[in-house]
Amino acid sequence: MGLYRKFLIAAALLFAVSATLTINSGDAEARCKKFGFTVNDYGKKGPTEDAKRLLDKHIAEWMAKNNIKNYRTKPKTVSCKLFIDVILFDEYTCRADTLACW
Repeated sequence: MGLYRKFLIAAALLFAVSATLTINSGDAEARCKKFGFTVNDYGKKGPTEDAKRLLDKHIAEWMAKNNIKNYRTKPKTVSCKLFIDVILFDEYTCRADTLACW
């Protein structure tokens, strides 16, 4: 084999090993889980705030149940859909979602 061909094989092997190490290093880092909580109530502000608050409570309970003391959450997203449209009041279904990592 020529020197150029040996160099190409060595470079390919080095690339494969470094790619494998990069992929596997993610396992040692934080693990994450997506959480969500849905609330149905009158008005829009109430169920929006309740969904966020109850999502935080749900995450804290899940972490405690799984003996995880240190975790962080990503910013929450809340989406609301009109459930019932009545002249005097409106009822919304709001869902808060986030990613929690430990």
